[in-house]
Amino acid sequence: MSRVFPYPLFASFLVLMWMMLNSFSPGHLLLGIVVALIASRALAALQPSKPRLHRWRLIPRLCAVVALDIMQSNLAVAGVILQGRRRDRVAGFVAIPLALRDRTALALLACIVTSTPGTAWIEYDSISGMLLIHVLDLRDEAEWIDLIKNRYEAMLMEIFE
Repeated sequence: MSRVFPYPLFASFLVLMWMMLNSFSPGHLLLGIVVALIASRALAALQPSKPRLHRWRLIPRLCAVVALDIMQSNLAVAGVILQGRRRDRVAGFVAIPLALRDRTALALLACIVTSTPGTAWIEYDSISGMLLIHVLDLRDEAEWIDLIKNRYEAMLMEIFE
């Protein structure tokens, strides 16, 4: 089975997504399976490392934290935009030393930081472990370092390392 579908969970989600986006019919189910098979084989050709989840039960909690932070950040960015030039805002870069080394966890952290309005993942140096992010409204660097390290990195390390 693993030779046909090297990533069965990935393939299952693709078929499920295909069926949700299209009307249910035997033809669409068959086409969804074919698409999942081709995508699974293409992913296997890239030979990504398979992540090991040590505490997978923390994933829903991480998703809830990220969803809440994205909503709060949307409101904060909207406030910055609506205030216009009435308030001095300083955009800037923050260098954050990371202890996280798992490639999948780092990719997930990049998605979290970039999907949160007002922040962007700029650069990661794998040798020194330094992450550089850009913040739209930078008031306190220490607050951002604490947020990334204690809110996201700690939970990702528990899940992946």
